[in-house]
Amino acid sequence: MRDNGSKREVTGTLVKVLAYRQDDRGRCLETFTSRCVRTGEIHELVTTTDTDPEAPIGPVGFLGFAEIDRAGVLDRGDEVWIGTKLLGTVLGFDASHFPDQHAILIHNGRTITGEDVGLEPEQQVRFRAW
Repeated sequence: MRDNGSKREVTGTLVKVLAYRQDDRGRCLETFTSRCVRTGEIHELVTTTDTDPEAPIGPVGFLGFAEIDRAGVLDRGDEVWIGTKLLGTVLGFDASHFPDQHAILIHNGRTITGEDVGLEPEQQVRFRAW
């Protein structure tokens, strides 16, 4: 379901690159299809090949942590760009480590890590409406 109305792009900065995978994350995503993010918050970016936001999440690849520079609303389906690379679309949100951070699950055809795609700290992260 797509919410009505346009929105601004949310941006951030990659602060830490991650390089590991997990075969069975075993957590369920929140039922919410959107999340507000505030300037200065740090959130984990995680890829998955799973497509069903209502089923437990299985394989994942960890991209890294990003600090939000420009607050806004993230929606399921938003494109996730780091630098010039489109890394997938937002599948949902895992709050198991909240209030420390949300894990933002990103659907991709592979469980890629930050190291796999050559990410570096200080790269721009962008969440773009679909």
